[in-house]
Amino acid sequence: MTHLFSYGTLQKEQVQMETFGRLLHGEKDVLSGYRLDMIEITDAEVLRKSGQKYHPVLNFSGNEEDEIEGILFEVTETEILQADEYEVDDYKRIETTFKSGKKGFIYIGK
Repeated sequence: MTHLFSYGTLQKEQVQMETFGRLLHGEKDVLSGYRLDMIEITDAEVLRKSGQKYHPVLNFSGNEEDEIEGILFEVTETEILQADEYEVDDYKRIETTFKSGKKGFIYIGK
């Protein structure tokens, strides 16, 4: 298993069921050095799944006082690829370390 950090729509049960075919298991965690902005979503399938026109997006600030709370989900390698399909081209996936000391993937703005 690997970890995927969600700070937005991937926390929604409907999005998880439609993207992964199951509800994900995870624990609360914190990401430091990033701030949240919003991005307009134009992909029809993502709009249908999430029900939201604007989604949060992480942008690196470098300021350790900037903290984002979210859920660090346990996912398979296949589910990471499914998450890549869900996230629109305005996002890119990188690996980082969280306050808990665990490593996992996040989606940030390009």
